[in-house]
Amino acid sequence: MVSFGGIARALFGSSNDRIVRRHEGTIKAIAALEPELEKLSDDQLRARTAEFKQQVADGKSVDELLVPAFATVREASKRALGMRHFDVQMIGGIVLNSKAIAEMRTGEGKTLVATLPVYLNALAGKGVHVVTVNDYLATRDSEWMGKVYRFLGLSVGVIVHGMNDDERRDAYNCDITYGTNNELGFDYLRDNMKFERPQMVQRGHHYAIVDEVDSILIDEARTPLIISGPLDDRSDLYRLIDGFIPQLVPSDFELDEKQRQVSFTEEGTEKMERALEAAGHLSGSSLYDIENVAIVHHVNNALKAHKLFSKDKDYIVRGDEIVIIDEFTGRMMPGRRFSEGLHQALEAKEHVTVQPENQTLASITFQNYFRMYGKLAGMTGTASTEAAEFADIYGLDVIEVPTNLPVQRQDEDDEVYRTVEEKYRAIVKEIRDAASRRQPILVGTTSIEKSEYLADRLRKDGMKDFQVLNARYHEQEAYIVAQAGVPGAVTIATNMAGRGTDIKLGGNAEMRVERELEGVPEGPERDAKAKAIEADIERLKGEALAAGGLYVLATERHESRRIDNQLRGRSGRQGDPGRSKFYLSLQDDLMRIFGSQRMDTMLTRLGLKEDEAIIHPWINKALEKAQKKVEARNFDIRKNLLKYDDVMNDQRKVIFEQRLELMDAEGLTESVTDMRHATVDGLVARHIPEKAYPEQWSTAELEEEVREFLNLDLPVKAWAEEEGIDETDIRQRLTEASDKAITEKTERFGPEVMTYIERSVVLQTIDALWREHLVNLDHLRSVIGFRGYAQRDPLNEYKSEGFELFQSMLGHMRERVTMQLARVELVQQQPDDELPPMEAHHIDVTSGIDEFGDGAKILSADFNPREAERLALDPDKPESWGHIGRNEPCPCGSGRKFKHCHGAYAAQEA
Repeated sequence: MVSFGGIARALFGSSNDRIVRRHEGTIKAIAALEPELEKLSDDQLRARTAEFKQQVADGKSVDELLVPAFATVREASKRALGMRHFDVQMIGGIVLNSKAIAEMRTGEGKTLVATLPVYLNALAGKGVHVVTVNDYLATRDSEWMGKVYRFLGLSVGVIVHGMNDDERRDAYNCDITYGTNNELGFDYLRDNMKFERPQMVQRGHHYAIVDEVDSILIDEARTPLIISGPLDDRSDLYRLIDGFIPQLVPSDFELDEKQRQVSFTEEGTEKMERALEAAGHLSGSSLYDIENVAIVHHVNNALKAHKLFSKDKDYIVRGDEIVIIDEFTGRMMPGRRFSEGLHQALEAKEHVTVQPENQTLASITFQNYFRMYGKLAGMTGTASTEAAEFADIYGLDVIEVPTNLPVQRQDEDDEVYRTVEEKYRAIVKEIRDAASRRQPILVGTTSIEKSEYLADRLRKDGMKDFQVLNARYHEQEAYIVAQAGVPGAVTIATNMAGRGTDIKLGGNAEMRVERELEGVPEGPERDAKAKAIEADIERLKGEALAAGGLYVLATERHESRRIDNQLRGRSGRQGDPGRSKFYLSLQDDLMRIFGSQRMDTMLTRLGLKEDEAIIHPWINKALEKAQKKVEARNFDIRKNLLKYDDVMNDQRKVIFEQRLELMDAEGLTESVTDMRHATVDGLVARHIPEKAYPEQWSTAELEEEVREFLNLDLPVKAWAEEEGIDETDIRQRLTEASDKAITEKTERFGPEVMTYIERSVVLQTIDALWREHLVNLDHLRSVIGFRGYAQRDPLNEYKSEGFELFQSMLGHMRERVTMQLARVELVQQQPDDELPPMEAHHIDVTSGIDEFGDGAKILSADFNPREAERLALDPDKPESWGHIGRNEPCPCGSGRKFKHCHGAYAAQEA
């Protein structure tokens, strides 16, 4: 029976089809300009950029210039790259400009599509960011597509790991900036830890196109970016607790593989309490007493490390370190660390050196970072399965752009076997068959372990001519993937390793030329060899086409349909023939966890013989339903996490905006005076209640706090004994005395020095209190869920108590600034140690993965939050120097470090 919706789609097309058809008129208008632009010289074509910029400056919107601008880019691309945008690529460009996600199949030229809206939006002069998943793609695309932009007179920059602040600032000041999501996010956080506006590197968030948008805004968005500093070493405690876990028996804990959770039973808790008490690490009688919060945290992490994480599956031991294996790509991730003590628990479990933990200094999620952009767009080959999340979280619609040529790939039904052993026997046989008929085959696995297991099976079966692409060999990743389309090539890849590189039938001519002719100088000999390689590629392409194109064989289903579709989409590029098939067993993780036991019993009763497979469309639909349930659950997890992070994000905006206002202000005297007066009001209100009798006043305590906060020794007790005095008189005397003390200090130091000191103290105080506030919010968040047992909404409770903590933080800021300014003096300062290094982290709040465990390397080498960048300095006038880093050369030209020369005197607390 056909539904009304089906009939409507058959008659009018889907909503996506209607959106695509709506752009046909624009495509024709762009094409109509092509003959006219072809007649222009290069200089005349380039001059159009200046004309467009002037029109935007005169008030025209960039959208009004879409047709002539797109036509200009198409012509420039033909001349600079020898590539002409297809009409469907023009549709992709229009979609990207309309703040939406363009879903374009692999090989349809997304990289070239981006040049259209990037050029158009760069005309506003506010900077356009093109975001990619790794440094290789950022560099490659900026150089490759940069030829088009530079041809048209625009500047192009790239942000990659290891650049210093000056290099980053120059890149952000370009019209177009390429970079990875991590680098852009960390630059934003670092900018909001700087002390002066000229130190900041980013200049705003105008327009961004996110390449592989599903990977960055869905997969990676589970992981907040964090900058942190080291805490005290607690390695002995980790090792002590780790020694208790092997003594546990199955009845001591409950393990839930589906939810990836493990917890102690009552018996297990009692056993741990006895062990900790004997070791002298238990306060009180119960593990769950408030003073044992830190111990509970360590104990739970040790249990997770032993029962949820497996060596050579979730991580490997390499030398003296634990290296995480990415669950999505199967790659090793050196430098990444699990968060919140879990990595330390694994280090203790495997008896390697336990590294110290860190304290959060600043953090932000990708959701909240990318939602700062005034205009956001994305492109990928697989976004439709997550369309609801893109719309809900980012306000982005997903538009499927038609392929340039019809897709000829055959997607076959899954083959399901009873056991893993039967499945692998069938896979090995299929790989041998494909290789014998010279059909290139890409075999997708879900982990390093499984890719190497399959490689061993092939070797034992006598096959030697194949490539294994996983974390152990990722240095060659792009080249191996690019050559996976050579006839007879067998490539075993972990999930989407090598994503971002096309698999062309016959191989990639550019990469072969680059590799095989390395060192051959430009000239006739090199040209001849390059032509020979290109001719060989064409011959091999014909052979691969005759064999049926690229065959994608997947050894397992992933929890997400999107990951499966990414793998499948590697085949059938640009209308090429291709084939894809998934091989499954009832013992696979997805099948085992989501109810394959009944199916196994049923198949046994039906008499399914060994090495026989079930192949039926119903099986595919059942699997798809299971995947949809997992996707929905993961979406709910991410959505819930974001709701909590939004609370912190609102507060983060207030703090960061306040920091900018303080940096931009000419002086902070008025602000710090208000803080001082508010502190005095608070002190008086605390100790002299309104309408209280003098004998009820706490004058001794008030006198002590005046000494502590205002650094003044005043006879408050004596004042209180005067006839007719009230709290207003005392408040006025305290205010006048504190104002007088600061005025005298300003006269001694000089107004310029005092202004600098005020700015430094206020900004450092804000940063210190914000760090403490982040820790408090983390602690609050870890326990707020228990409010649900009292029939109260944990999120509302978190919002309410988070706001109270924030208000409390602002109150502490006034008091701490007042106290520090009251005590600051100019004294001779002894050389001290360097600041401890700060680290950058990208932590997955559900799995605990930390992408930048060796995080100090991600911070630019010259970054120091306590140092201000110097402006133009006069060597003979120290008052013009501003704040100089203590280890920098002294501006006087002596050749000595500042701390050993003019910096021997510096402002610090008495």
